[in-house]
Amino acid sequence: MRAPGDGAISAPERAPEDPSPYAAPMGEEPRSTYLLVDGENIDATLGTSILGRRPRPEERPRWERLLQFAQDRWQQPATGLFFLAANTELPMSFVQALLAIGYRPVPLSGGAGQKVVDIAIQRTLEELRHRDADVLLVSNDGDFVEQVGALLDGRRVGVVGFVEFRNHAFVELTDQGLETFDLEYDVSAFNARLPRVRVIPIDEFDPADFL
Repeated sequence: MRAPGDGAISAPERAPEDPSPYAAPMGEEPRSTYLLVDGENIDATLGTSILGRRPRPEERPRWERLLQFAQDRWQQPATGLFFLAANTELPMSFVQALLAIGYRPVPLSGGAGQKVVDIAIQRTLEELRHRDADVLLVSNDGDFVEQVGALLDGRRVGVVGFVEFRNHAFVELTDQGLETFDLEYDVSAFNARLPRVRVIPIDEFDPADFL
């Protein structure tokens, strides 16, 4: 095949057959989702309230599935911010693992008694009021209800956690448009079924699960 310019007529470039589902119209910035992960809250709920012991590595959420869920749910790019307390030392292996799967780790330190993760997430939610973006918060903690409620201004906002341990005030915000998702049942973030007790819709009831 001759190179273009030596008498050959080059064929027009073909458009991609499978364009990204997250592509924005030409000339527009793509809308995005901010995924804010309260890793401490999820880990504490899993270990204290569900398993009754420290979770083993294979029992922890597959965080990459959560990031994929955030992208797929509203069909747009997602930025994952993973907040963690690092008062004494930086958990470098975990930070590197988060970076490898596409998260931006937010390691924090503070004074004695300061809930640094909660403070940082609250400030981030407040800052997002000034950004044209959708938001998914991963936490059961009622400390964020006020900030989440303030974001319900027409944008898409969701809370991900364990439905039976989610602060009830989040449920009250569903009438204002808040979407709620379960980390296990909706996101499928775990490799094995957790030993949870939940209210089962009759259409989902399988007696084999109890026999």
